[in-house]
Formats: sequence, C-alpha cells, structure tokens
Amino acid sequence: MARMVKAVAYLRTSSAVNVGPDKDSDKRQREAITGFAKRAGFTIVDEFYDPDVSGKDPIETRPGFTALLDRIESNGVRTVIVEDASRFARDLLTQELGILSLIGRSVTVLTASGDDLTVTDDAFKIAMRQIAGAFSQLEKARLVSKLKAARDRKRSTGAKVEGRKSHVELRPEVVAMVKRLHRASPKTGERRSLRQISAALADAGHLNERGKPYGAQSIKAMLG
Repeated sequence: MARMVKAVAYLRTSSAVNVGPDKDSDKRQREAITGFAKRAGFTIVDEFYDPDVSGKDPIETRPGFTALLDRIESNGVRTVIVEDASRFARDLLTQELGILSLIGRSVTVLTASGDDLTVTDDAFKIAMRQIAGAFSQLEKARLVSKLKAARDRKRSTGAKVEGRKSHVELRPEVVAMVKRLHRASPKTGERRSLRQISAALADAGHLNERGKPYGAQSIKAMLG
C-alpha cells in the first residue's frame, strides 16, 4: 500500500454566528478537507482553526495560523489543506501574503478541490507575490535602519546601549525547564518536539511576553 503523506488542515470561520456545536461551517470544511485528503493520499496529522476571524484580518494576528506556522517549523510537515482559497483569506492581498509566508517555508497549500494555491500561472497573482515580497524586505530594512539610528542617537549622549537581553538573562527558570524537557527519555531514547516542549511550558504557566505559548524559534533559541 502506498505511504500516506502527512498534512495539516487549516479552517477559518469568519463570524461568531457561524461558530458553535449547532453550526456546520467548520464541520463542512473539515469534511471537505478529510475527503480530499483520503482521495489524494494524505493523512491529516493536525488541525488549526481560527473561529470568528475575518478573511481580511492580517495573517500574523490569527492565533490558529500562528500555531500552524509553529507546527510546520517544528516537525517538518510541508502540506496544508484548506477547503478553498476564501477559507485561507477572502481578501486577495491577505491571501497572497499568507501564501507567501508558507512558500518561504517550502510549504504547499492545497484546496479540497485539488488546486495548488502555492503554484499559479496567474500573472496578476505572481506580481502580487513579488510586490508583497519586496515590501516585506523594504519594511525589514527600514526597521533595522530605524533601530540603528536610535542606538546611534543614544550613544551620542554617552549612554550605554545594550543589546536585547537573552532568554537566559530574562527567564533562567524557563530555559532550564526547556533543556530538561529536551533531554532524551531514558526509557525510549526519544526527545520531545519543540511544539511538545512549548505545550509543557504553557501547562506549567510559562508563556511569552504576549501571554501565548512560546513559538518554535524561541524554544530553539533557548536550547542554543
């Protein structure tokens, strides 16, 4: 029998009136995704859901999508399945920015009808991605320049300018717990994934400065 390819599902419901056990929006999306996955040879290993989130809401503000990125970064799954493009984002610019963030992680986004949202011959969408990528780089360069200018101004006054404090300096107890959790099990020899470590930290009451579970990159930094 052919080996099933691992994939994760992403669902979004745009209004609170469509959220709840007596509603069928997420149920419909889930059935469409799992039906396609079965036909196409995928096995859904995780699901991420953004209830009551507008299709125009920025990708980076969605807790479900943020958790999806953490999952991708921590365990190597490289296929995301959605019901259709509008579930991913109804606003075209938001949709393309989100897809661009996944393309940058070598992820394929498929719809339940089999369309590959990460590959297109649509010249307009290609241009949108190029523009989005250029603005992303421009914004990053602007921020770096702005921070450097601020540090230079502070130095000119004779004040000491310190770099960003490390996790060890700010949260030594969290770093110690991360390293302990990362050690291989003496029974199985297996290690917890970055996502499992994050979940264990959250269960123990250790959250990041935004009050959310630590992301994969933060866990990696603590282990480094």
